[in-house]
Amino acid sequence: MPADPALPPAAGNRARGTREPMLDACFLGPYGENDALLEKLVVEFLRDHVYWRRNFHPEDPPAIATTAAQHPQYQAFEARMRRELHQLSAALKRSMPFHSPRYIGHMASDLLLPGLAAQMLALPYNPNNVTDEAAPVTVDLEVKVGLQLARMLGYVDDPARADCAFGHLTSGGTLANYQALRLALAMKAFPVALRAAGAADLDLPDDDWAAFNLGNASTTELLGRWQAWLATQPPQERARWHARVEAQRIEQLGIAGFFAAHPPLRLPRVLAPITAHYSWSKGVKMLGLGRDQLELVPTRGMRLDIDALNECLDRCARDREPVLMAVAVLGSTEYGTIDPVDGVLAARARSRQRGLDFAVHVDAAWGGYLATLFRNEDGSLRPRADVAAEFEYFPSPELYAAFAALGGTDSVTVDPHKLGYLPFGSGAFVCRDHRAMDLLAERADYIFHAQAPRDYMERFRSLGQFIPEGSKSGAAAAGVYVAHKVLPLDHRHFGRLPHATVRATEIFYERAQRFSAEVADRLHVRVPFEPDSNLVCLALNPRSNRSLAQANAFLWRLYDLLRPDTHQPLQVKEFFGSVTTLRPDLLGAAETARIYRSLGIDSAPDDPLLILRHTLMNPQLIDHENDISYIHRHFQFLPHSIDRLPTAGTADAPGGGAD
Repeated sequence: MPADPALPPAAGNRARGTREPMLDACFLGPYGENDALLEKLVVEFLRDHVYWRRNFHPEDPPAIATTAAQHPQYQAFEARMRRELHQLSAALKRSMPFHSPRYIGHMASDLLLPGLAAQMLALPYNPNNVTDEAAPVTVDLEVKVGLQLARMLGYVDDPARADCAFGHLTSGGTLANYQALRLALAMKAFPVALRAAGAADLDLPDDDWAAFNLGNASTTELLGRWQAWLATQPPQERARWHARVEAQRIEQLGIAGFFAAHPPLRLPRVLAPITAHYSWSKGVKMLGLGRDQLELVPTRGMRLDIDALNECLDRCARDREPVLMAVAVLGSTEYGTIDPVDGVLAARARSRQRGLDFAVHVDAAWGGYLATLFRNEDGSLRPRADVAAEFEYFPSPELYAAFAALGGTDSVTVDPHKLGYLPFGSGAFVCRDHRAMDLLAERADYIFHAQAPRDYMERFRSLGQFIPEGSKSGAAAAGVYVAHKVLPLDHRHFGRLPHATVRATEIFYERAQRFSAEVADRLHVRVPFEPDSNLVCLALNPRSNRSLAQANAFLWRLYDLLRPDTHQPLQVKEFFGSVTTLRPDLLGAAETARIYRSLGIDSAPDDPLLILRHTLMNPQLIDHENDISYIHRHFQFLPHSIDRLPTAGTADAPGGGAD
């Protein structure tokens, strides 16, 4: 989209598009319009579940007598249960109205009916997706979800191919990012373990530094050679060599033991942009690397600065400081900006010439499902011109290049519970080559058996071997799988949802320009960063004010009108928004000066600026039929709200988003 500083003239009169009848059936709806459909589905499949129970062994006598409901203790239990459920139902009415187009705060929206209904349908069966013994149906569905997401991202999704991708669900993006770190470290350390074990017949690198920088593709090939060589050995010799290598692996020795055994090597760094989610700090701590090993790389316009990344990599190569991973963010949590994934891959190719290799991971927890806009039904990449023909600004050439490069990365985090419109507890980790997952395998004999799997699907039915969890919901997998089957992950199906929200973002951007002009005598209004996705921030400052502290106090008072108040009914709020901060220490001097100057604020390099944050993920934000959108209503609401604000007083400003 156009660069901000002067808020350029509004775009041309491109048609808003016709109403999508299919979208009307996707959600329960802001008014509960599809209540009959959801109720019919829930009742139908609850009855079906009961029939399944009755017909499992119909010769068995009922365990609960038909007269049980007349017993006083039964009735007392029912009464207590009803009382608690009524109290819960009443309390939940204070929940955030994520379903409403008036909610444009954090990364939450209405839920897809097929996913919601499928998860509710599967819940009474209570499958545990760690093995096919505990979840004979839904564990298969989860593995298939991984393939669905792999296709969307441009990875190989054919299980018949040796280099097929693999993915699994997690509780959220934090655990998926941790899984990426865990796999990257296992791959980086494995060639070193082979050298230490003396496996000399495998054409190993000459020294530990070269082994530690072998690269993911070469390590996967080496792992295959090692497994093939083991298979040729007699059983006793095979067991001896397996134990010998395992004893040298980082998973056995631990971080401290492994690096003590290889003194020339140093703890590897994780390079991520300053916009990276705080889960990366959690991840390096959980892995045992320590927070000091996470290096936050500067950005330009809140997008990873490739020149700065190259400088980091040059320093690491010069100082022989290994790099575990470089992270690109596909939709930052606070600003929705998208990093140049193609630039990160190019930086790695350049770094390899200096003997420094590492994994490239994309944290697409927010923006992953935007990839559906770029995919044809056969999984191929759409030309940029075809995508751009449907929008005013989206996608820029840089944005298109980032999405087109996803297939060249090593792993990706995606959150179905964000732009996948599915219930919380559904994140996902996807890696480019399933063979690497052998390095994470954990065996528990009581649920995982020793027989060698015959094919891809059979192998990953013992899912618990490869994932961090020991128990996990199969119902969540059913919800994601069915949602993807009803709305395949391409631009003609699922892509209609992000299409509606990206168009809403473009309209929001245009309306922000008009709003800036409408209140120009009272306020400076700026979009500090051009939106890459369906998340837009607004910076506001009274025109007569030059103090950063007063600008923040003003914005905080405005946010009081846009945030929940537990002491008042939700209905008193017209809209719900969120806030975040722009921190000069992360922005850099030039970006800070640009933004503060455009707002008429005197430079204050050490203090953050509070801004409004709008997450525009509800497809109902635009009403094509009446050409009345909640976006316009929001901007009509803001001037009225500003007039209601007190002219004096200060408040402490919070920091950071909650997603």
